[in-house]
Amino acid sequence: MRVGLISDTHGLLRPQALDFLRGSDHIIHAGDITGPEILGPLEALAPLTVVRGNNDRGAWAEGLPHAVTVEVDGVAIHVIHDLKELLIEPRAAGVRVVVSGHSHKPSCSERDGVLYVNPGSAGRRRFTLPVSVGELLIEGGQVTVSLVTLEDK
Repeated sequence: MRVGLISDTHGLLRPQALDFLRGSDHIIHAGDITGPEILGPLEALAPLTVVRGNNDRGAWAEGLPHAVTVEVDGVAIHVIHDLKELLIEPRAAGVRVVVSGHSHKPSCSERDGVLYVNPGSAGRRRFTLPVSVGELLIEGGQVTVSLVTLEDK
């Protein structure tokens, strides 16, 4: 099972990001979408889980959750935009992976048996940070993470 990860598009859905996400069984957008026009192309590729980021404002964003837990192939994945706003204890809640955005910095670490993954920003380049996306590969309850830097065209 392949779960595509994207965050912080800020109104820009790059063709390179769409190409990377193509073939995903599920896609997670970790917030700062900044417009509903980003969601349609993602939904056309695979089932989509989205959370609201600090820049997602207006009527279109009111129904987006600030955090959500989704189960994919038996693995609980908690999605939140800003990790500093995490209100659950992931391991106690049975969560295996926490996906977040906000910092624009791609990262992956494991703490207390929980993977914390930030795919970085797929939108406009910020400072010298890379433009990036990621994926979770789930097989037999095991999760492998890949973070990919996109060419900034």
